[in-house]
Formats: sequence, C-alpha cells, structure tokens
Amino acid sequence: MKKIALLTSSRADYSIYLPLLKELKSEGKIAFDIIAFGSHGSPYHGETVKVIEKDGFKVKSCVESMVIGDSPEAVATSIGLTTMKFAQIWSAEKYDLIVCLGDRYEMFAAVSASVPFRIPVAHIHGGETTLGAIDNIYRHTLTHISQLHFVSTEKYKQKVVSLLGDSSHVYNVGAMSIDNLMEIELMSPETFLETFGIDLSKKSILITLHPETVAYEKNEIYVQELVKALKRLAENYQLIITMPNLDTLGSMIREELNTFISASEGKAIGVESFGTLGYLSCMKHCAFLLGNTSSGFVEASFFPKQVINLGERQSGRIRTPNILDCALEEAEIMKAVAEIEKSEKLEKIETYGTGQTAKKIHKILKQFL
Repeated sequence: MKKIALLTSSRADYSIYLPLLKELKSEGKIAFDIIAFGSHGSPYHGETVKVIEKDGFKVKSCVESMVIGDSPEAVATSIGLTTMKFAQIWSAEKYDLIVCLGDRYEMFAAVSASVPFRIPVAHIHGGETTLGAIDNIYRHTLTHISQLHFVSTEKYKQKVVSLLGDSSHVYNVGAMSIDNLMEIELMSPETFLETFGIDLSKKSILITLHPETVAYEKNEIYVQELVKALKRLAENYQLIITMPNLDTLGSMIREELNTFISASEGKAIGVESFGTLGYLSCMKHCAFLLGNTSSGFVEASFFPKQVINLGERQSGRIRTPNILDCALEEAEIMKAVAEIEKSEKLEKIETYGTGQTAKKIHKILKQFL
C-alpha cells in the first residue's frame, strides 16, 4: 500500500484538509500519516492537535518547533528548527508522497527539508497571490518544490503554469472548503449558544485580523485603528473576535485585542479557536465578516456572506461580489460598514467549485501513486 505524509501546521489548514482526510479514511486504499506541527501543539493557541484526535484521526507525530516570540528573528529561527526536525522525519520514514497546503513559513520549512530526499510533493492552493504577506514567497516556493498541484480556480492554475513553464500535473479542482460546507451540518444559533455560550441571535460581526507581514512595522497602527472602529461598532453589534496567527507581531495584535475585549463590558468576545464546525457556523449566522483572513474569500463566498476586507494582506486574490476592500483606518471601516448595511442580498457564488474537490484530489492521487 502506498503511504503519504499529510502536513498540517494550524487550525486553518486542518479544517481545509478535513474532506480529503475523510475520503482517504473511508476508502482505505492509500495509507496516510498526519504530521502536526506549527501552532497545533501550543496551549497558547488552543492546542488544536486535540481537535484532530477528537475528529477520529490518529496523529503520527506532533512536532514542536516554534520558538517563543514573533519577531523576524523568532520566525527565522522557527524555520531553521522546523527544517532540522523534519529532516529527521524524512530520513527515518519512507513516504511515497508528501501532501502540503497553502503558504505558511512552517509549511515551507517542513517541505523544503524533503528536497534532498527526493520525495514527491503535492501542493494544495498554489497559484494564489497575497501581496500584503510574505506568505506569497513561501507559497510560490512550495509550487516550485512540488510535482503535483491542486489549485482552486482556473486563474490560479494559469499562475502555477506560468511559474513552472509546464502544465503537467496542474489540476483545477476547486476548494475543499466548499466540500466542507456542502457536507457539514452547521450548528443552529441555539446549539451554538449551548456549545460556546455565545448568542448568535444577536446581530454579530465575526472579526479576524492577522498581521501584514510585508510592512509589518505598521501593524501597531492598524490594530489601533481597528480598535477605534470596534468601540463604535460595539454600540450596535456583538463583536466576535478570533485571534491572529503566528506571524510577525501577531502577539502584539492579540494583546491589543484582548485589552479591548476586557474593557468592552461583554460587548466583545474573544475566541482562540472555534474549530471547523464552530467557525463556519458562526460565519453562517453573523451579519458580516470584518478583517483580513483568507476564509473571507473562499468560505464566505459559499453562503455568500458579505466581507469587509481590511488592508493589503489579501491583495492579489480573486475578488468575488461579497468582498468590499477597505483601508485599515477607523473612518474607512465605518464607511464600509454603512455600505454593507444598505447593500442588497447577494446571489450565489461558485468561483471555488461545487463541492467535489476531495473526490477529485483522491482520484488524481491514486493515479499519480
């Protein structure tokens, strides 16, 4: 039986992988090891490796390679440490294929360590562009390392082809996030209240602000501008704030948001990790999204849900009709909210496929192996 290593470095990529994991497990013709690393083992970030195990999947290894801090030096050190630890894994274990997803620096480090071992790599979500994040560099590097490419739109397929100069093994399969949404039974507001203690019958905004890692020195100003806007929005909305990822200055943003939450008298709620079901259920029932997360582009298009996309982190991604771009300034955010409040209901969006992505990937993997 052929065996693959499936790499997951955070709550975000694990939730995307879920349909593929279910597909592989149900047929059982390809053996797979889940290797968790990045923020998965961190209690500070919700120790999300437990979510994988709770979902019924065995984790082969949980690799600890993240250093304390989020300075450029800390990120670079984490890259080096992750590379070293995965060099040991690739030396000790024999895999027929590595499956990776996205654009994180941890993912880049783990996969780059495999290059001398000549293990084929399949990359999911290549060809996308995020000009406001250095993830762009890692994503395109992963494309060059990989031999098999699963992209979410025709535009992104053409980007991968242009990078490689070759269309072989580049497949437009859609986004597995849409599979998730097609298959999963989302929570009702009543069940959500019982599970998380958050009443979604209240008019709510789902908020996520990750650091911009190209001009990272501006992040302190950005979060201060966001907090100014949130103070005004708290007069009319319940604010549900999910915490930023491990990028440079992520802890500073976290501290600023937690200070605001503590002083909000219950009008703002901070959440480290909802898990896939909780996050998507919250998205479904909220009034709109505010922030700069990629889920505002893919998952939010399914409902579709209006998104105020802040700043430059996601610059370069496809804009669907649910996206409203906005500068990270208090006045501009308030203008954008007013525009969304008077907007008409959105029509269905199918830019990222219709929910058969995991099956398509599985079929191609069997042919490749």
